[in-house]
Amino acid sequence: MKRLLQLIVEWTGRCVAWLVLAMTICMVFVVVRRYVFQMDAIYLQEAVVYMHALLFMIGLSYAMKHDAHVRVDLLYSRFPPRRKALVNLIGHLAFLVPMSLVIVAYSFDYVAASWRILEGSQEVGGIPAVYLLKTVIPTAAILLLLQSAVEIVRCIQDIRRA
Repeated sequence: MKRLLQLIVEWTGRCVAWLVLAMTICMVFVVVRRYVFQMDAIYLQEAVVYMHALLFMIGLSYAMKHDAHVRVDLLYSRFPPRRKALVNLIGHLAFLVPMSLVIVAYSFDYVAASWRILEGSQEVGGIPAVYLLKTVIPTAAILLLLQSAVEIVRCIQDIRRA
């Protein structure tokens, strides 16, 4: 099961990484259309925002998997491996898991309401799928929960080993 969870997080992280290239290409088109042809590109501009949101929201669990997340490190780097594992375990159990559960619980009605009306962009010519973008909120929290479960198991194993 642990392997499956890691595979899901790895696969989603690698997929959204390609959005960096797509965002770059879209931004080039937006700039060329605006400054060379004096044409708006609302759809493309919103697409860049959507891709940016996907990259960061879905990329959160991938960053955690590869220990590339932001950590306020005042003492942590000086800790022995067992204490680091204990700090990480407490962080997951006291902060990440509860917060992810709150995000899933509170975003459900928000996302469901958006799906009920198939919420679209407020901009003329924008992307008519805001409901899809809002779906990323609970999805990201669920992916964080999956990766957190893997990390909790790893922390417990590290504590027992040390």
